[in-house]
Amino acid sequence: MLGIRAQQKEKTRQAIVEAAFSQLSAERSFSNLSLREVAREAGIAPTSFYRHFKDLNELGLTLVDESGLLLRQLMRQARKRIEDGGSVIKISIDTFMEFLDTNENEFRLLLQEKSGTTSSFRTAVAREIQHFIAELTDYIENKTGCSHDFAFIQAESMVKLVFAGGAEAIDLKKKKREQLAERLVLQLRVISKGAAAYSKHS
Repeated sequence: MLGIRAQQKEKTRQAIVEAAFSQLSAERSFSNLSLREVAREAGIAPTSFYRHFKDLNELGLTLVDESGLLLRQLMRQARKRIEDGGSVIKISIDTFMEFLDTNENEFRLLLQEKSGTTSSFRTAVAREIQHFIAELTDYIENKTGCSHDFAFIQAESMVKLVFAGGAEAIDLKKKKREQLAERLVLQLRVISKGAAAYSKHS
């Protein structure tokens, strides 16, 4: 169990993370944030920032990790909901769209840094996407009994499609976003059914 000092340090660290997320928007990427502004939003002195992070780059990599982890946790919860009955694809897309609704800045960070100018950030986002692909690969392999390589091809196609859909959905109004979600469900079903048909005839 953490001591009081360690708990306070962790609380302050989390406050810095939340302060940075709160300042991201469609017009403002992580590269435009200043340490001073983040510290002010977190309620600490700028010099105190360095007790928790080496620099803004380390904070940015932490934000990428937290964004990816949060989305993966939600998708794991979705798979548990699927066990109670319901469409795998429909529930997964609904969960993803809920993530966009409630954690827009987290997803914006992944999108912006996926093709950003900083190599370490691009690598971190690519690693998060590979985590999604790996988890979905295992799920497909266990559910369908197909080979690992074939499951990976399906998972990679699906994850990349959903991330591309998320990039389009994030700036859409509710009605348009709902229409996009329906289209994503249909596209994923086409991939799934095509994969099943291919597997039978290969």
